[in-house]
Amino acid sequence: MSRRTDLAVTWNPLDWPLTTGVIPSLVLAVGSAALLGLVYSRSRHWWTRRLPCAVVLAAALTVLLRFVVDVWWVPFPDGLPRKTLFWIGVAVLGLCLAALRMPPLPWRGRALAALAAALVVLMATSEVNRQFDENPTLRVLLAPWIGKTDALTTGRVPAVHVPEGKTLSEVWQPPAGLPAKGTVSTTPIPGTKSGFKTMDAYVYLPPAYQANPRPLLPVLVLLTGQPGSPSDWVGTGQVPQQLDAFAAAHQGLAPIVLMVSQNGSQWANSLCMNSKIAQAQTYLAQDVPDWAHTHLQTGTGRKAFAIGGLSQGGTCSIQLAVNAPEVYATFLDISGQLEPTLGSRQQTVQKAFGGDEAAFDAVDPLHVMARKRFPDTAGAFVVGAGDGEYGPQARTVYEAAVAAGMKATFQTVPGGHDWNTFRAGLGVNLPWLAQQAGLIR
Repeated sequence: MSRRTDLAVTWNPLDWPLTTGVIPSLVLAVGSAALLGLVYSRSRHWWTRRLPCAVVLAAALTVLLRFVVDVWWVPFPDGLPRKTLFWIGVAVLGLCLAALRMPPLPWRGRALAALAAALVVLMATSEVNRQFDENPTLRVLLAPWIGKTDALTTGRVPAVHVPEGKTLSEVWQPPAGLPAKGTVSTTPIPGTKSGFKTMDAYVYLPPAYQANPRPLLPVLVLLTGQPGSPSDWVGTGQVPQQLDAFAAAHQGLAPIVLMVSQNGSQWANSLCMNSKIAQAQTYLAQDVPDWAHTHLQTGTGRKAFAIGGLSQGGTCSIQLAVNAPEVYATFLDISGQLEPTLGSRQQTVQKAFGGDEAAFDAVDPLHVMARKRFPDTAGAFVVGAGDGEYGPQARTVYEAAVAAGMKATFQTVPGGHDWNTFRAGLGVNLPWLAQQAGLIR
């Protein structure tokens, strides 16, 4: 990148960091000052009546919110993290303080109280964003509205032949004028066999895919977290940037990436199984590969297909690796769970299989690996060094994979259960994934 381009990025407000540096620190300072301003008053009535009421009300609303989310709604299998709940409570407290300060104030005072409450909410939102690094820049935050995608390349051209024992990179000669970057497109991938209805997928096609003749590239299927959507990998996960960088170092070659939703919607949880909830395994093991073969020119055979994901998507990746090993020879489990879950084993078995424990055990990775061996499957487990919850779970699954004969590795990268880990987990394993698929030596 040239100095001029560096300066353009630096001075573009859309690319200013929101989770590190000056901006989040400034938001924290201003929000804290606003909270103190809402707390302070010279009125004795405020200290003896209204302030205690605001604190009690905020605490009650926060507890109620936790009950609604973690007990009644249950959108997250593991519940709200404590740090997230703390900042939600701070935001609620700011709103309660403002609401109880406003009645005796003139309109200007009410406006200032409302502004202070908004700054407290902004501070809490910023701190939650810092916790997960979900939106590292404003550009990522606004991507659903300002992001652009390319038309999907579906035409067929002659293919590059790779002799036995050679990798694609050893016989590939990039033509003149090959694009420097790949394309990102959106497309529906229908559940033709499974009947599964889900969000549109994102498709990354590397520069070499635009060549004629075209190399038959391997495919990486990337799954979201829960909650999550395929667009998370495009923006927050920086898949286009990471794959473009890999392609730049390998004459335009990189895997094709299909970013799909295994859950159907942002908040749903299909468990990646064929169950009473959905036929999600059939979707990922048949519909997605069938679509790729029909609409794209790709490598063939199980070694040409890998599956990976983050958090619940990481759990899904090893589920598919052990339940559909004829499709996926390689998997990447980033911060995955010990087992598929809707919150507890009892809840999961009841909702998915009507209480049939044996039906769950038949497809649960730990139970499958205890019964079968997978000497022809390769897997990588990645966790954040600071992830005290998912790290031990992932290590247990890794040890079971090794015991089942898999060629498995366990890696730690800086971070927790957040996008710092998820991005790095993909980036450090791109060369390994390419080697497993025969793309590079």
